[in-house]
Amino acid sequence: MSETVTRSRRGRLLRFAAAFLVLLAVASYVGVQYLTGGAGGPVKCTVRASGSGSGGARADGGDDGSFELTPEQASNAATISAVGISRGMPERAVTIALATALQESELRNLRTGDRDSVGLFQQRPSAGWGTSAHILDPVYASTQFYKHLAKIPGYSRLPLTVAAQEVQHSGFPQAYAKHEPDATLLAAAFTGLAPAVLTCPAPFDHAPGDPGKVRTALVRAFGPKVLPAATASTAGQDSARRRTAPPAASGTAELSASGVSGAGTAAAAAPVVSVPVRATPGGGTHGEMASTTTQQRGWELAHWAVARAGALHIDRVAYGGRVWSAADAGAGWQRLAGKSGESDKSATSEVRITLAQ
Repeated sequence: MSETVTRSRRGRLLRFAAAFLVLLAVASYVGVQYLTGGAGGPVKCTVRASGSGSGGARADGGDDGSFELTPEQASNAATISAVGISRGMPERAVTIALATALQESELRNLRTGDRDSVGLFQQRPSAGWGTSAHILDPVYASTQFYKHLAKIPGYSRLPLTVAAQEVQHSGFPQAYAKHEPDATLLAAAFTGLAPAVLTCPAPFDHAPGDPGKVRTALVRAFGPKVLPAATASTAGQDSARRRTAPPAASGTAELSASGVSGAGTAAAAAPVVSVPVRATPGGGTHGEMASTTTQQRGWELAHWAVARAGALHIDRVAYGGRVWSAADAGAGWQRLAGKSGESDKSATSEVRITLAQ
């Protein structure tokens, strides 16, 4: 009797163990799919040069025409760039920050590193960068990097390795140099100097997006001025307008200015966050406070939204007469066809972010 009971218990334990391993495998698969972009279609984000190659080689030995990175890396790069932009830093500062993060963490928010180093820039709590919890916040870590960089006289005119080393005090300062071509491509995209050059795969889990989370992420990355002052009291109005809008005419096959493809009530009900686009003045004693044109500002915001599509469940991004759609992410940015229903002025005065539903 005792032997039978023992055999039964062993059987139950084996079944529980097998079930646990299956769940673990599923969880690992979902995690990998998020980090790599999912199965089918493009699995990585791609940023390409806006024109012909400008010379130089990538760190992996390829040419400088394009650079591939996972959605996780693109999301972190977007945050690093947005924080620099919100602080009025020029493209050169963003390039330095991105090259540093590529070397230190491969643009991944690492929870471990050499000694007590953590985060995108492998900053150390024991060296006064803040607590581990603070440093693991990409916005905080990026802010600290730019604060230290801004204190270096003439940093924008220094070789990248010198400027990065002044901040990081690395044991291998020349290692930053190999990432400069890739960081330059990323900086051109995320500062808006190169339009429509970044594409990413569709969100993997197809969960609905939350306009409030998108607005919160925008304000955290770009600062409170990125949205109108009244936005907090009018949260959800964009969604309400979309829900009450009449559906597109039956049989429409073109993309509208809001990035809605085809027709039907479901497409019309998708929540939209509209972000106003305004040029920003420059300044600073050495010209180190960046100014941006309206178009450049628009592409800063549009590329940020595409890079954050997986984390924020963004379905479409429209700006400047072009649209990125998760349903056709492999095609990249497409020009809006036919009558959009919006003037050219409105197409460049706001970035329209349509969320999954």
